Amino acid sequence: MRDIERLLMRYDESHRNKTNVLIHAVAVPSIYFVTLGLIWSIPVPSWLAAFDVTWAHIIAIPVLYYYFLLSGPIGAAMTLLTIACFLGINLLVMAGISVWQFCLALFVVMWILQFVGHKIEGKKPSFFEDLRFLLVGPAWWWVHWLKRMNISY
Repeated sequence: MRDIERLLMRYDESHRNKTNVLIHAVAVPSIYFVTLGLIWSIPVPSWLAAFDVTWAHIIAIPVLYYYFLLSGPIGAAMTLLTIACFLGINLLVMAGISVWQFCLALFVVMWILQFVGHKIEGKKPSFFEDLRFLLVGPAWWWVHWLKRMNISY
């Protein structure tokens, strides 16, 4: 059994209640987005800013590499999500909305929702057991979509 299959099976054990799954369907990609937004908001040295590179761009490289190591289709899907997140961050900037304030507020709300979902589920979040599950969550979210499109992961 591949590592991704083991991780997804373990993650799935605490995500079976329909309400919890629905909450995670919204909260997991939102948390990915706002985490990138918060990291994007950290000031970079001027030599890096000259290339329009942020810490979020830099951190995305090893994160996406990890996803591709787990599975090519999941890596590709997470690349699409990451691009969509960067487009969303750019939309916030163009609208004159403070990225860090917006993302911090949404981060808090989405994590509260996650914990409500786990209270309903009756099981603690998987990342309490293994921090890798903070990255497995978005992959788990994508696997649901990939399965619906009959794409193997």
